[in-house]
Amino acid sequence: MKRLVEFPMEDGTTILVEVDEPGYGGGSTLRSMRPGDMIERAGMTYEQAIDRIQPAAAGIIARLRAMPEPPAEIAVELGISLSAEAGAFLASAATQAHLVITLTWKAGSKPPERP
Repeated sequence: MKRLVEFPMEDGTTILVEVDEPGYGGGSTLRSMRPGDMIERAGMTYEQAIDRIQPAAAGIIARLRAMPEPPAEIAVELGISLSAEAGAFLASAATQAHLVITLTWKAGSKPPERP
C-alpha cells in the first residue's frame, strides 16, 4: 500500500516521500490532504534515514578501491526504500537487494597482471 510520509530535514523544512509498505506502522498520523491520503510523520530526519545506508555505500567503495588494479572510476547505484519506522534501507528487487556497480579503467593505465 502506498502512503505519504513526512520527513523533517535538519534545516527545519520537511519533505513528503511516497513509500510503499504494507499497512500503517508506528509513525504518527499528521493530517489528511484528501480522504484516503493520510500523511505520517517519520520518526527521524531524512538525513538520519540516509545515514543508515551510508556505511553500505562506503564499504563498497572502500573494497573496490582496495583492488590490486583499482578502476579509474567507480559508480555505485543503490536501490533505497524509505519507511516512517525504519528510515532508509536497501530496496529489494524480487528476492535480492538492488545494487548496480560500474567499474571503468582508463586506456593507458597498467593492464591487470595475469596469473
